Amino acid sequence: MTVPSRPIKLMAQIYRKVLPEVHGDLAKWKKRAEEIPDTELRKQALASIKTKTFHCEGGSIYGLLAEGHMKEIISFIVAYQTISDYLDNLCDRSTSLDPADFRCLHQSMLNALTPGAGPEDYYKHRSSSNDGGYLQDLVSECQTVLSQLSALERIQPALHELAGFYCDLQVHKHVTKDQRVPRLIEWFQKNKAHLPEMSWYEFAACSGSTLGIFCIVSYAASRGSEMGQLVGRIKDSYFPWVQGLHILMDYFVDQEEDRIEGDLNFCSYYCSNEEMISRFKHFIEEADAAIENMPNKNFHKMINRGLLGIYLADRKVARQRNVRVLARKLICKSGASALFFFINGWIYRRIRQSI
Repeated sequence: MTVPSRPIKLMAQIYRKVLPEVHGDLAKWKKRAEEIPDTELRKQALASIKTKTFHCEGGSIYGLLAEGHMKEIISFIVAYQTISDYLDNLCDRSTSLDPADFRCLHQSMLNALTPGAGPEDYYKHRSSSNDGGYLQDLVSECQTVLSQLSALERIQPALHELAGFYCDLQVHKHVTKDQRVPRLIEWFQKNKAHLPEMSWYEFAACSGSTLGIFCIVSYAASRGSEMGQLVGRIKDSYFPWVQGLHILMDYFVDQEEDRIEGDLNFCSYYCSNEEMISRFKHFIEEADAAIENMPNKNFHKMINRGLLGIYLADRKVARQRNVRVLARKLICKSGASALFFFINGWIYRRIRQSI
């Protein structure tokens, strides 16, 4: 199986090869979630699978880079993304505002990248704790896949670095409202020297994606002997620009929902819509430039355009007039492939939601 380099071929492989694997894995985890003894944990686990299936579908596209190892890498991606989505629900919708609780929960994401790391009590700072082993089973699934990679030792530092940024973000953004921005700004200041010119909220967005991890693991499955030279190039290509574009699009379409729920939304910190669109364009350009030296660069460019097209096809965009107007401008400025993925995303989402 060759890595697709054209939009039509990519979409064909997504529909024929990727999505059936994703939905099969998610059905397994849904069944497992239904067995969680604690009512609240069961509710959040099932809700994360039901409402965030799109995250697993999108992330699993990277399984195509694993070539003959696609199935097992998709199993890793689905399990890891399911941990991320489940913990996000627990942190967003829980009564806890304790950073120690959030740190402990997210230790599971670091352990998932560390075969041999033993089980921990990830719930020790909260009253709801009996998940029947659900979270640990997700962690173990990730560890099992990674343990089979010959390049694991070469890629692990990069995986831990990206996961560390992700976990730090989840801790800082979920504490009491008056502490969120000060903590995020202080965190940004500690990392600012190693970043290109950007704001604290853009750095936070760059940290909130799992795409770099999925890309590294997928290449490690098919190009194990090359990963010593390749892993740094992948990490630097995806962090910050590709990951930042991913999460800024996520927040862009969620603005109304986050306003209603009182959740932090990084797009709200731009001074104007004009500034926001200008920065989005900058992220698109920098993301394109960053992947110029990547293997299969056409595949990664399609991912960039796909992120734009598929996010902007979300029904939430249509319900927000201001967002809808800005989305059209972005699509028009992003070329034919973004429009192609926008149309595909629009059709696919509406077919799925009508079933």
